Amino acid sequence: MTSLDKPTEGTDQSQPDAAGDARAVTEAALFEAFGGVRGMVETVVPGLLFVAIFTVNKNLHMSALAALAVSLVLVVVRLAMKDTVKHAFSGVFGVAFGVVFAMFTGNAKDFYLPGMLYTLGLALAYIFTTLAGVPLIGLILGPVFKENLSWRTRNPGRKKAYAKASWAWGLILLAKCAILFPLYWWSDTAKLGWVLIALKIPPFLLAVWLTWVFLAKAPAPIDVFAEMEAEEKAEQERKAALAAEGGEQAGGRHRRGA
Repeated sequence: MTSLDKPTEGTDQSQPDAAGDARAVTEAALFEAFGGVRGMVETVVPGLLFVAIFTVNKNLHMSALAALAVSLVLVVVRLAMKDTVKHAFSGVFGVAFGVVFAMFTGNAKDFYLPGMLYTLGLALAYIFTTLAGVPLIGLILGPVFKENLSWRTRNPGRKKAYAKASWAWGLILLAKCAILFPLYWWSDTAKLGWVLIALKIPPFLLAVWLTWVFLAKAPAPIDVFAEMEAEEKAEQERKAALAAEGGEQAGGRHRRGA
């Protein structure tokens, strides 16, 4: 059992500090996993630019190319600042799929269809992985918390929190799809685009907040990397002790032989 598995010892005064540290670690992990404020902005700006231009001039090509261009600019800015680009790149791929799809069909609403299908697939993935006992949010956050999959068998309280969070993500995304898909069929491009922009951040923030609530109350993660380092260090110390013992025994035999 590692120090993270053991209950906190000491006075009551230290317990609020430990709880505060756990919440701070959870907040930092969520920001790292989901991109934080900047990541949210990068997911909104291309779609916002597309619907704004299309609302004004109804030009599909200009709107689509402008959205793709701003996505590429966001990646270049990330690269110039030597920052992580995974969220910006995911935005570029999403916009590129939307542009290709809309250009191919000639229907401006199809710019949004790949993202909507991705949202639906993600919602189902959260639900089905939770039903299978391997909640997706745990697979996403496990490496961030340095616990990998240890929560599945060694930390049942944390597995339960991941299951709750995955249910929250799945149901929130399904509710979002229940609003967007009818609009895709029955509404015009501009209205669909503005509703989609309005639903971009609030559901995401709600899901992240619920994830934080569930994980902040869960047991601390088991740092499997620290465990492996401790085991490696213990093995090195054991080998060094055996080598030293062997050296002392050899020296004793040499002195007796002399």
